[in-house]
Amino acid sequence: MAWLAAAKSFHLPAVDVTAPLSSSLSCRLLRLRVDGRAGIGRSSSAFRSKLFASLSISADASIKEAIRTDKAPAALGPYSQAIKANNLLFVSGVLGLVPETGKFVSDSVEDQTEQVLKNMGEILKASGASYSSVVKTTIMLADLKDFKKVNEIYAKYFTSPAPARSTYQVAALPLDAKIEIECIAVL
Repeated sequence: MAWLAAAKSFHLPAVDVTAPLSSSLSCRLLRLRVDGRAGIGRSSSAFRSKLFASLSISADASIKEAIRTDKAPAALGPYSQAIKANNLLFVSGVLGLVPETGKFVSDSVEDQTEQVLKNMGEILKASGASYSSVVKTTIMLADLKDFKKVNEIYAKYFTSPAPARSTYQVAALPLDAKIEIECIAVL
């Protein structure tokens, strides 16, 4: 309850942010009032008329769109290269395969990293996004000792401010790849 006391001391007004995020979304409302005049849990009509926050995420399949381009390797299983949902793009893990041959560009982590990022760029382009649209990446490495080599190549594609990122060493990658990268972008 210390936060409530702090909020009262700052005299924070209730704020109405009920505008929908997009015309295809329905609002789910979280009601909370912290303005010093009404406590949490009050059910007065004045309280109900003031909305502090509006949260919405739709699971409606009609707003989910698969992205597919021949300029990047096809998915190796029952998944999409990427999915557009609401204003986000979720790019599946990308390998360093040459799209025309389906073979690795080479056995080196540097060449595979370069090819992964080129392939990812084609998927981003097919969806109307770009490297600068990416907000989060996840890198999976067969050997974490390759971290520095990967960073040098990665930095050429993602300039400041770079996306948030996680990097893991994994037990194995599909087709014995050296690296796989997935990302999330804002459209």
